[in-house]
Amino acid sequence: MEREAMEFDVVIVGAGPAGLSAAIKLKQIAGDDLSVCVLEKGSEVGAHILSGAVVDPIGMERLFGSDWKSLGAPFNTEVTDDRFYVLGPNGDLRLPNMMLPPLMSNHGAYIVSLGNVCRWLAEQAEGLGVEIFPGFAASEPIYGENGELKGVVAGVMGVQKDGSEGPAYEPGMELHGKYVLIAEGVRGSLAKQLIDRYELDADSDAPKFGIGMKELWEVDPAKHKQGLVSHTMGWPLGGRAGGGSFMYHLENNQVYVGFVVHLNYKNPHLFPYMEFQRFKHHPMIAEVLEGGKRISYGARAITEGGWQSVPKMSFPGGLLIGCSAGLVNVPRIKGSHNAMLSGILAAEHVAEAIGTGRAGDELSDFWSAFQTSDVAQDLKRVRNVKPLWSRYGLAGGLALGGLDMWFANIFGGTLFGTLKHGKTDAAATEPASQHQPIEYPRPDGVLSFDRLTNVAFSFTNHEEDQPSHLQLKDAAVPISTNLPRYDEPAQRYCPAGVYEVVREEGAEPRFVINAQNCVHCKTCDIKDPSQNINWATPQGGEGPNYPNM
Repeated sequence: MEREAMEFDVVIVGAGPAGLSAAIKLKQIAGDDLSVCVLEKGSEVGAHILSGAVVDPIGMERLFGSDWKSLGAPFNTEVTDDRFYVLGPNGDLRLPNMMLPPLMSNHGAYIVSLGNVCRWLAEQAEGLGVEIFPGFAASEPIYGENGELKGVVAGVMGVQKDGSEGPAYEPGMELHGKYVLIAEGVRGSLAKQLIDRYELDADSDAPKFGIGMKELWEVDPAKHKQGLVSHTMGWPLGGRAGGGSFMYHLENNQVYVGFVVHLNYKNPHLFPYMEFQRFKHHPMIAEVLEGGKRISYGARAITEGGWQSVPKMSFPGGLLIGCSAGLVNVPRIKGSHNAMLSGILAAEHVAEAIGTGRAGDELSDFWSAFQTSDVAQDLKRVRNVKPLWSRYGLAGGLALGGLDMWFANIFGGTLFGTLKHGKTDAAATEPASQHQPIEYPRPDGVLSFDRLTNVAFSFTNHEEDQPSHLQLKDAAVPISTNLPRYDEPAQRYCPAGVYEVVREEGAEPRFVINAQNCVHCKTCDIKDPSQNINWATPQGGEGPNYPNM
């Protein structure tokens, strides 16, 4: 197909903290000597951004200097109170802060809407001359004559459900760059292809993930404590799965309440969304939320593999940065600072390469520099926390992980070397026959809500007359394999009610995909035990439209 092409020095896919930091740094270094464009699949910058988020400001300091606050960034609430609890069904045990390794402290960090931070970063980037194209989904990589990544196809619109070209069909454009930076976030559709093509994970451990679900609430002013950060572990998951919760009190009598379930759980009957809804009825949480109102909802996968699972980030023609490479510090529940730092480091190496006349080659010097970077050090010292939790559960993992972090803090090393993760999250799923079904209480519509009601508060929209972006490699597998063996867990692991097994009297069960509900969390692409679902990008601008998330 013939498409128009646009040439840039650097093409960046994804307007998250990594991509925007890279764009800003490139312009800070080279100004008008470099042309830079950023592609964003959301309807606007920030529309698809979902994170806790308590952000370490080191990325802002590196990007804008020590007086970054004076620029008006939306970092309005500094953490003033930091608490950690282990929950039981009706009570809680607070762990003294002095027991926690110093790296776990949130003092000096800020409670933010990461979507609003990215909107602000986009303004700074555009002020420097970066071209940002929201609603422009990058759907296909373009390779050069020597096999290097040359660019991407973006902006394909108007393909109808049967695959034909509709009356509003647009073939999209090719955007070419001397280098292409992939900053799509967790489990990006292009990153998956590039990791496979260039075997970037040949020397890394299995990737690991969690599903994070979040609601924004406006609460009674008498219950609001601006600057309070609380994290919990334990109930309601208990020993069924790893995970935990957060509640962050930001400005304007609002709180973020969220729940994370590690996706390496064994029992296919587990229902992460309902675990979240049940959690909100714990007395400690309900006390804050009662009398308030939910404003918005969203869900997103989280990278949890840490240092062991980071793939090689350089390849011919480009780099993986941010959560495309999995740079989340799991025990700190923070990745935005590492995303920004990786974008800054990438920009420095790209600018230097282009300045010396290079293009389309592999930036191996970036990958070498990354090994000793602040990001690498941040990830290395906590690399055993996740595998220890997976092996020894909540109590054992908490004790041994804490011990290892204290040892790293004092001596700079680790007690356990580098532990392996083992199975992928999909392979960790066991047959339904080996586990008991789990009964969940019905949502009460006050503190807890059914999935479809909550999805309406993500403001998700997809044009229905288009091919499903949730692609089955074999359409028979959900009913022929996943249903009898695993009780088709897609019915439960999806936090948006996309997947259904429909049973009608006198007919065989049918597997139904409600793609219009998809909030782009990518859980299905990760957790499906048969690895039969491929998440591909839909038309640009579609999906959730998160406000202040």
